[in-house]
Amino acid sequence: MTDLDALIRLCPPPNPPMTIDWSEVEADVGSGLPDDYKALAERYGPGTFCDYLTLYHPHGPTEYVNLTGPMPERIRAQLRTDYDHDTHPVPHHPDHLFACGVTSNGEYLLWITETTSEPDSWQIAVNEARGPLWYAHHGTITNFLVSVLTGQIQVPQFPVGLLQSPPVFTPSHPVLIKTEPVDAPPPPPVDAAVIRTWAREHGYAVPMRGRIPPNLLEAWETAHRH
Repeated sequence: MTDLDALIRLCPPPNPPMTIDWSEVEADVGSGLPDDYKALAERYGPGTFCDYLTLYHPHGPTEYVNLTGPMPERIRAQLRTDYDHDTHPVPHHPDHLFACGVTSNGEYLLWITETTSEPDSWQIAVNEARGPLWYAHHGTITNFLVSVLTGQIQVPQFPVGLLQSPPVFTPSHPVLIKTEPVDAPPPPPVDAAVIRTWAREHGYAVPMRGRIPPNLLEAWETAHRH
């Protein structure tokens, strides 16, 4: 049984598999990606495990959970600052860390990409949201999920009560963008001759030429206001 089989048995995906153009995704991120992650992303789609663990996904509904969005590089830049200024210890060079997930508490799941040409050998690191603690898992991201959700491992940064309820996967919903109302265009100008004709038909004294008096314009607008 593969790790994905074990994960599906433990936490069934609610939706059918999806198709992902991995050549385009890998071109966007500038690297090959682990085969186990590709199978996992296709089988589950974007979403969250146990209302806590969210994997970055090529079809993540927002930039904050999209694998090809800005977050992996933003996180790397933040880690690079910590690494360069010794703000918090970073056990690997930031250039060899690739963020692939986040928790609702703010910890990041990162691939350790020191073997850049062999993504299937990438292991997992978890940082601490507001502290120096790091945790390393010597396995793939799918193996990490199985190990966490079965209780085989306890990541110190994760809440003790994470598995109080049976594991569940909640798919993401597309984000609807609210459009701003568009002001209606102004009505086209009315031919002055039409106003003069209307005015005469309704008993107004109208000059043959020149500007139409304001009171006459107001009467016309009032009569034709819907």
